[in-house]
Amino acid sequence: MLTEPPTEPAHRVAVLAVDGVVAFELGIPSRIFGSANGAGPPRYEVRTCSPDGGPARTTAGFTVLPDHGPEILPWADTLVIPGLHAGAALTGGPLEPPLAAALDLVRPDARLLSICTGSFVLATAGLLDGRPATTHWRHTDEFRRLFPRVRLDPDVLFVDDGNVLTSAGVAAGIDLCLHVVRRDFGSEVANRAARACVVPPWRDGGQSQFIERPMPEARDTSTAATREWALRRLGEPDGRLDLRAMADHARMSVRTFTRRFRDETGTSPARWLLAQRVERARHLLETTDLTVDRIARESGFGTAVSLRQHLHATLGVSPSGYRRTFRPSA
Repeated sequence: MLTEPPTEPAHRVAVLAVDGVVAFELGIPSRIFGSANGAGPPRYEVRTCSPDGGPARTTAGFTVLPDHGPEILPWADTLVIPGLHAGAALTGGPLEPPLAAALDLVRPDARLLSICTGSFVLATAGLLDGRPATTHWRHTDEFRRLFPRVRLDPDVLFVDDGNVLTSAGVAAGIDLCLHVVRRDFGSEVANRAARACVVPPWRDGGQSQFIERPMPEARDTSTAATREWALRRLGEPDGRLDLRAMADHARMSVRTFTRRFRDETGTSPARWLLAQRVERARHLLETTDLTVDRIARESGFGTAVSLRQHLHATLGVSPSGYRRTFRPSA
């Protein structure tokens, strides 16, 4: 049964549309947070504004006219800044006066989210100094040059640093918004929102961005079929499902399989397999009442001790702690 809608006021989200905004990313917050609203009182109220109350040009060849101006920013519990492909923020500022004045209206306790190059706005305003953050991988060199005080992690999909969250490009913005829904209202609500939008319900923020990598010249075969095969066998213990078994299934040598696997996924077979087992364990902890011992077996860790070690190393929590976070009624 889905979590009952809250009786308290909806969480208020403002989306700031600046000149040069990426049109697709401008619509992500409204779509994801709106999909988290079920029957009854809404969980989120989303409003879009511009820094000066006027129109904002998008990168898609059209101009949008938000319903609101900067006067709604003190109202917002969360501010989202979508990616942009123009403006002083991309060159290190200073920010245009209307944008700088708009940011000054944001409450000190408000949560800040950026999608893709929206992180440049936060960084230019000094809001990322000393913090971990990410942005689209194409812009990491320039970001580092402009903002050396930011602890940039260029490889991840998103970074959650409490009340400041940043993401990589486009789809990672969807991941970030779903993560926020999950953090605010639990996995059931986030999963429902993901199903409504026909997107994966969860991609770990620490997953690598899909960075362009040189492809090997010979690509007659792929490891995709073997990855699907392995996902159906996550409950099998190490030894029956390991690097050798995966290479044998792909009919490759271990060396060739490892090289092609890394080319296609950006990670090693062992790390990928471990990540899938952690995800399987997380899913079972969130959606079932199985014991930790049973979940350890179902996800291929074998023992509860092994599951606890890997979950703590990956997420910093124990299985029971994770379950309490995402299934408080369990």
